[in-house]
Amino acid sequence: MRPFSLIRAGGYPQPVPVIRVGLAQINPTVGDLEGNAALIRNSALQARDLGAQLVVFPEMALTGYPVEDLSLRPSFQRASRAAMTQLASNLEAEGAGDLVCLIGYLDHSDESASTLGRPRGGPVNAAALVQNGHVLARYDKHFLPNYGVFDEARYFVPGNRPLTFELNGARIAVAICEDLWRAGGPVEWAREDQASLIAVLNASPYERMKDDKRLELCVERAHDSGAAIAYTNMTGGQDELVFDGDSLVVDANGRLVERACQFGSEVVTVDIDLPPSPTSNQPSIHLSADPGDDRLAIPAANLLTPRLDDQDELYAALRMGLADYVNKNGFASVLLGLSGGIDSAFVAALAVDALGADRVFGVSMPSRYSSTHSIEDAHDLARRTGLSIRDVPIGPMFDAFQSSLSLSGLAEENLQARIRGMILMSLSNAEGHLVLATGNKSELSVGYSTIYGDAVGGFAPIKDVPKTLVWELSRWRNDQATTRGETPPIPPRSISKEPSAELRPDQRDTDSLPDYRELDALLEAYVDEDTGAVELVAQGFDPALVEQVLRLTDTAEYKRRQYPPGTKIGSRAFGRDRRQPITNRWRERTHG
Repeated sequence: MRPFSLIRAGGYPQPVPVIRVGLAQINPTVGDLEGNAALIRNSALQARDLGAQLVVFPEMALTGYPVEDLSLRPSFQRASRAAMTQLASNLEAEGAGDLVCLIGYLDHSDESASTLGRPRGGPVNAAALVQNGHVLARYDKHFLPNYGVFDEARYFVPGNRPLTFELNGARIAVAICEDLWRAGGPVEWAREDQASLIAVLNASPYERMKDDKRLELCVERAHDSGAAIAYTNMTGGQDELVFDGDSLVVDANGRLVERACQFGSEVVTVDIDLPPSPTSNQPSIHLSADPGDDRLAIPAANLLTPRLDDQDELYAALRMGLADYVNKNGFASVLLGLSGGIDSAFVAALAVDALGADRVFGVSMPSRYSSTHSIEDAHDLARRTGLSIRDVPIGPMFDAFQSSLSLSGLAEENLQARIRGMILMSLSNAEGHLVLATGNKSELSVGYSTIYGDAVGGFAPIKDVPKTLVWELSRWRNDQATTRGETPPIPPRSISKEPSAELRPDQRDTDSLPDYRELDALLEAYVDEDTGAVELVAQGFDPALVEQVLRLTDTAEYKRRQYPPGTKIGSRAFGRDRRQPITNRWRERTHG
């Protein structure tokens, strides 16, 4: 099937154009202009080989996303613009010049005047329209999100002009991420310009239980604009954020016609029948693209990759977040304390899945209060996963400290945790490992951790995972292994036994905290949904429990500020989403 060529008879276009659109779902790294440009070139060549005429890349694909305060550096602004110019030239030199590319990057306004309240240098979140070795036009993101993990009003100047171009007789409009989430603006411009396709560049982070809101959004916007939607999303981990890909195409009727994988890099193509461009209100940019051989004679293979189920999706997000943090920051290996408990066991299994057993090192650090089964479970985990384990008993170090300090009570308990933290960080310094903190969201919420003790580390993989979900995912991971005929990685006893920090005789978490099922339900309402104390009591929570948990959560903010970064999976992750003052005398009351 050949595309419609730009030939007109009597002022009207000839047969309906068929545009082969490529969605280039890539995993860039913030600040790596050269490496990201190579990813873009490789994906463009792959799209060309698949017969694509237009390929849409993610938002800020050249710079990575989010660039945060890098966007305010004039040197980075200039470097990004220069890299885009070079990229356009390289695409032509490598044989992809005829391919029309929409590539996200950082650019800046050329206005010299500084304006109060305007980000320095006038940075813009931009999309470059590239063909034949040149940047033909630039579109600047119009709607700037300023909620949740996004601070784009701090970083960018909003664009106020549409970009519409004609390709092989079809009219195409451009939008960037948030532009599609809001009515009006670019969607309205596309409808007014009678565009038949909206190409959308995205860096939309993963969020648990988000259902299929992106597909619903694309369907709604297709109906609003009367245009097909080609939605390309970034994939990969960037600090706390994970981008899950899941790029898709819907036609003008809202029918899903293509879908890429989740949590992976991929180039997919789809043939879209688009109405010919009307003769009125013509855009200033007219392009044609033809692979020049028989590649278009074979229809694009529509994959419609099925979505993962909730647990598989969540585990994939955690695995990618950990793997990309370790690999993109240049760490060869990771190190963690193995207590025999569920949190360290789950993190260890996750690390082995993300990095391979040869890159994961565990340390068992028993004290006089460590149970025999905890030590056995730590070694059982090592046997099941293949990771390396060593034993470093902390008794002699503890006695040395106590001979000078004579601590008791909570201070004595915390001393054990801080000795273990010191051991892990010392081994990290000596051997180059990245230390993984193994605390979960439930503990982090109420401050049930020892600062400079079990809270030490460079990354916290389950920082945003409630305790009950850790158990759920552990059972799921073992079930997956059993189904595949593999050894379940997590010792069953680590899952089934009652949790304990084992810092004093017969200690249990329930000595200090309510049952985790009740605690997690309360925390989800308070932390994730901002439900007040009065409303929590009205929902059936015990008033004394509400006061206890809210007090613990509010006063633990200083600990959370010093906790390592970790993968965000929920709607209100600590740090990125939920930002509370440390010095704060406001307290919720259970009565009016």
